[in-house]
Amino acid sequence: MSSPSVPRNAYTDSPEQHPNLILGSWQLLFWIFFRPSAWRIHLTRIDPALHPNSNRWKHLQWRNWNLWKFLIQGYLILPLSTNLLIKLMSLGFSEPREDFIVRTIISMAISLVFGLSLSIVVRVAVGIVTTWTLSIAFSLAFNLTIIITSLVLLVVGIALLIEQPDEMNFTKIIYVFLKLKLIIKPLIKLGRIILIRPLQKILNNSLYKLDEINDNTLVKDDKCSLLRYHSAFWDEWENRQLKGLDKHLILVIERNPTEGRAAIQYLSTSSQRWAAQAALLEMDTRKIEGCVDLDNIRHLHIDLATGEFEVENLVATLIRSFSHISEDVDAALNQVTTYNKRLTLKTVANKLDELSRQLITSNDPYATRLQPVPLRWSKIITDYSDELAKAAELRQEIDSPYIIGNPLTEQQEIFVGRNDISTRIEQLLLDQRRPPLLLYGQRRMGKTSLLNNLGRLLPNTIVPMFVDLQGPVSGASDYTGFLYNIARGMVESAKRKRGLVLPSLTRESIAADSFTCFDEWLDKVEQTLGNNTALLELDEFEELDSAIAKERFDEQDVLGMLRHIIQHRPRFKVLLAGSHTLEEYQRWASYLINVQVVNISYLQEDEARQLIEKPVKNFPLHYEPDAVDRVIEITRCHPCLVQLLCSEIVALKNEQPPANRRLTTWRDVEKAVQEALRSGSLLFADIERNQVNKADLELLKFLAAKGEGATVSKKVLSRQFPDNLNSTLNLLVRRDLLEEDGDGYRFQVELIRRWFARK
Repeated sequence: MSSPSVPRNAYTDSPEQHPNLILGSWQLLFWIFFRPSAWRIHLTRIDPALHPNSNRWKHLQWRNWNLWKFLIQGYLILPLSTNLLIKLMSLGFSEPREDFIVRTIISMAISLVFGLSLSIVVRVAVGIVTTWTLSIAFSLAFNLTIIITSLVLLVVGIALLIEQPDEMNFTKIIYVFLKLKLIIKPLIKLGRIILIRPLQKILNNSLYKLDEINDNTLVKDDKCSLLRYHSAFWDEWENRQLKGLDKHLILVIERNPTEGRAAIQYLSTSSQRWAAQAALLEMDTRKIEGCVDLDNIRHLHIDLATGEFEVENLVATLIRSFSHISEDVDAALNQVTTYNKRLTLKTVANKLDELSRQLITSNDPYATRLQPVPLRWSKIITDYSDELAKAAELRQEIDSPYIIGNPLTEQQEIFVGRNDISTRIEQLLLDQRRPPLLLYGQRRMGKTSLLNNLGRLLPNTIVPMFVDLQGPVSGASDYTGFLYNIARGMVESAKRKRGLVLPSLTRESIAADSFTCFDEWLDKVEQTLGNNTALLELDEFEELDSAIAKERFDEQDVLGMLRHIIQHRPRFKVLLAGSHTLEEYQRWASYLINVQVVNISYLQEDEARQLIEKPVKNFPLHYEPDAVDRVIEITRCHPCLVQLLCSEIVALKNEQPPANRRLTTWRDVEKAVQEALRSGSLLFADIERNQVNKADLELLKFLAAKGEGATVSKKVLSRQFPDNLNSTLNLLVRRDLLEEDGDGYRFQVELIRRWFARK
């Protein structure tokens, strides 16, 4: 289906046949010699039984008019028109007029009989049931071969006529040609080099010049270009790079993006895919150069074709870098608070400075072109951040530094505490037995935030290499993708956290023998480490276990590799992180022997107070002492819930008059609780849906209804829930939802209790 901006039957391997019987016949002949894919698709469109790979010729639909039209064109119209053309050419040999009709009929009969005879011979000798289409194809090809080679034989024929003018005519020349049929193929190949290629070059250059000359007029009239007549779109046998095709594509894309996209999509699967790639790189470079404001920058990654690049060169890498920066800018502008917008934009500015230095050190022409871009973008971002700061100051707003729902990165100042855990990890890393570590804690306890910030807490001799097993790693379709994504995470993390550049690893380099090549890559990584130690942080290990359980990966291959790294690579330490113990995943326990568990739970009270009162330097919001105590009581120093409640407190204070804005009271905390329950509904719903079952949920609701701080004895609970009470209670305690209090149980966190009390 063509669109108004794309010519009909252009940029496709399934064009429609011309409705005129004669022109349609010659079109079939053209397809056989230049577009065999169009020929095959046309056969299937008429009747699937006609396809060369089909063996259902007995099921031909003989009532199908298109089938009869095809047979008439192949066996009658084309031979007749071809031989008529040949006979008109033969008039140049001064053939007697009275012999013209007779010789025409004879030569036409030769081609008809030859094609039909071949059909019968092949069917009897080989038993191939597709010779109906083969015979027609040969008949069509035979006629075009006569025309092409007759140009070569013309010179020979003239020479013969000079010597024996009374005995030689064009029919005899064709007879001589058939005798020399063994040289037809070399002649056609030679004819292609000598005749067709020069004509193609002239045609292609002329089409580009005409489109270039008429560019402004075509834009105004919204007409389609002449690109569709380029030989790249009708000559499937040409494997050479057709020079200038990329420039023509760029010209069309600029004028008619829809047509340009259709042309690139067609070329992307042909021998001219290089031109599509070159055009995409050039157009993306122009889009990057054309970003003049923040709105352009934030939406740039949507328009860039980074996912379509097959080449791995500096230009493609640079374009991907600009795309990632655009995504970061968009994420920054989507932040709820002004403070977090400015904080994230500051990180983006640092990335732009790094990219600018990379461009300056490169001699690549594209790098030279793009050198001014990071400086321009950095100024745009800095100016916007300054405007945000001035606007916030004028409104006397309190910037909220709190991050809800996303792990804290190493750039975010709000990360506090966890020194006791980092000290424990450091001690275990010095253990000569090299035990694997498991960072265990419930969801939203800050495991990923800690992993992101371990680089700040551990000595510089330890190189954290963070790999998120959730997403591309566990979602890979094969081991090549699995190991490539692990390596990519290690490389990016080492560079970001320690400035250490690890050897690169490409998909292609590990495709043949993934695990062996990955192991050899680890040898190179160890050489790069020198005297340092690599801490391989594998976050969300449950996701990888799920992939193994679904049999997308083999348990022995994956876990055996981890065990091999632990046992035989002293420079590598492995740290898993998850919300389950290895006892719950026995297959892991059997491979990772002597795993050391590091628990991560609530913040220390002094750490929670710092997060409440001084999350960042010069935080303008102050708390009355009982207000801070109330936040701690309600959240139990749960890191995520402290941030959630404090974020709502900041939002509440910004709605109050400036005179009351900078001091938080106990009453403000209570008001913010209801908003925290609403805005944090996804967090609480995750507990309800993913951490407890129906029986657990009923017990939680029962306890929640008893009120704040209420303890219910096990005796009362056993009367209310007689079935499997012990296992239910043990699970809820392990999930950090309930805790024992004497001979009874109560909620650990008041804010979570209030969520279940609402149900």
